[in-house]
Amino acid sequence: MDQSINHPRLHTYLGQLGLDTRSIEIESLVGGQSNPTYKIRCGADCVVLRKKPSGKLLPSAHAIEREYRVMSALASTAVPVPKMLALCEDESLIGTPFYLMSYLAGQVFHDQSLPQMSSIERGAIYDEMNRVLAAIHQLDYRQIGLESFGKPGNYFARQVSRWSKQVQETTIPIPSALAQLIEWLPHHIPSDDETTLVHGDFRLDNLVFHPKDHTIMGVLDWELSTLGHPLADLSYQCMAWRIPPALWRGIGGLDLQYLGIPSEEDYIKAYEARTGRNANADWNFYMAYNFFRIAAILHGVAQRAVDGNASAQDAAENGKKAGLLAEIGLQGLGIH
Repeated sequence: MDQSINHPRLHTYLGQLGLDTRSIEIESLVGGQSNPTYKIRCGADCVVLRKKPSGKLLPSAHAIEREYRVMSALASTAVPVPKMLALCEDESLIGTPFYLMSYLAGQVFHDQSLPQMSSIERGAIYDEMNRVLAAIHQLDYRQIGLESFGKPGNYFARQVSRWSKQVQETTIPIPSALAQLIEWLPHHIPSDDETTLVHGDFRLDNLVFHPKDHTIMGVLDWELSTLGHPLADLSYQCMAWRIPPALWRGIGGLDLQYLGIPSEEDYIKAYEARTGRNANADWNFYMAYNFFRIAAILHGVAQRAVDGNASAQDAAENGKKAGLLAEIGLQGLGIH
């Protein structure tokens, strides 16, 4: 527990918001690894505090202010989010900026095969994910005050350039499959250039489900959200269908029909029916892009491990995963 959280000045701040500070209990929440997240019980009420990590940070990293802004903007829309209570940029209270939001007493699932569920429940949960992702992409971001939330247009070209540069600046060997994706992607960017709000990390364990009817109560972890191409979001989630559980969190190779989980093709069709978009035209590119992006991120983690920011074992493990995930991206293109 970060001791700065349980601080008299924070107690005073909570009291000013009308919370009962005579009895305060604070616990760290699982997840929210990038931005430390805490559940605070104030008498009969529960709130969530999400803060920047302590120490020196990259200028654009851990953007909790952006998270607060986008979830505040979504409050009056069809996209379920927790209620935003307050943003505090005064670092003197607990050492970093933070925000407070309502606590959602629901369920978060981490295993995408949903072993504790029936086949009917699994199908309903996947359909609900599809519905909410489509709702995010159907919003008019200008109408809810997010016209300056990112750069409209040219999303894939900018992202491919950014992540390729990061990979090429590393000193550790670049996996062959990742190098091939870096070469292939810039020459195959689709001409379709739609812009919507994108979540950036839309997956099962960033969603809070109602414990009884399995509807989504709230979409969490908007740190990577921006204005971008909606099919980047959809294909990011669809990587799970191609990743074996033994490699990383995924459902690749499982008997989906037996489990009641839709196939990748059926999941895409449901999204197309809800949004009117044609995802299939450039689907191989979208999938290759996301495997490239996640491989680039893991390659960077491996580099930081070699630089002394993590153990050598982590470096080897993440470096291996980067190559294996890039391989899956290439397989989708028919390149080996």
